[in-house]
Amino acid sequence: MGATENLTELDMLIRLCLGFLAGGIIGIERSSRRQVAGLRTHILIAVGSTLLMLLSIYLPQQFSPGRTSDPGRIAAQVVSGIGFLGAGAIIRLGNSIRGLTTAASLWFVAALGLIIGSGLFFIAGAAVVIGLFTLIVLNHLERRVFPSERFKMLEITYKENSFDTKEALDIIKKDGITIESMDVNHSLKNNECRLRLLVQIPGRVNVASTAQSIKSSGNVSKVEIKEKY
Repeated sequence: MGATENLTELDMLIRLCLGFLAGGIIGIERSSRRQVAGLRTHILIAVGSTLLMLLSIYLPQQFSPGRTSDPGRIAAQVVSGIGFLGAGAIIRLGNSIRGLTTAASLWFVAALGLIIGSGLFFIAGAAVVIGLFTLIVLNHLERRVFPSERFKMLEITYKENSFDTKEALDIIKKDGITIESMDVNHSLKNNECRLRLLVQIPGRVNVASTAQSIKSSGNVSKVEIKEKY
């Protein structure tokens, strides 16, 4: 049915299901990259904005038939309100900003929900395809053409509580890796110390080689590299 015809409960149900599907498709991609806003967040935003768009169409039909109304008023409020959620997905690390793509994807699925709620299914489907192409295909292309710096959590475990971090830190700095934050955990039970570093690694650096060099230094028993953001 068209957006100008009276909505039935079946029409609303179909549009809600499509909103769920659209949000889920984008959400799965974000969850696969361990982003702060994942599958459930994207689904709820898409379905919520679909609901609000349906409401903005239904209310004038139900209570003001034949009178001029503006369904876009609620839609405008959705666009404004989604900024709060988007801001929550953005993380500042030193001089770097992370989470902008996830914030944009939240705004994108809100727009998808509004489009689906208004009945423009073909446009919504095309938008989902374009969104996935941007998030997946262009991501690989961008990384290849413009190698970006990576953020990792580097954990260095020393065999004894008495340790010297200078040699490991010198290796890290020599390889061009930037240390964003650092903390030390002493374990009396295991008689060992763990140095945890949030590091920014240039794309050209072989982090595995750096880890091996650190493990061969001082009194290091183990080096672990973990994803952080």
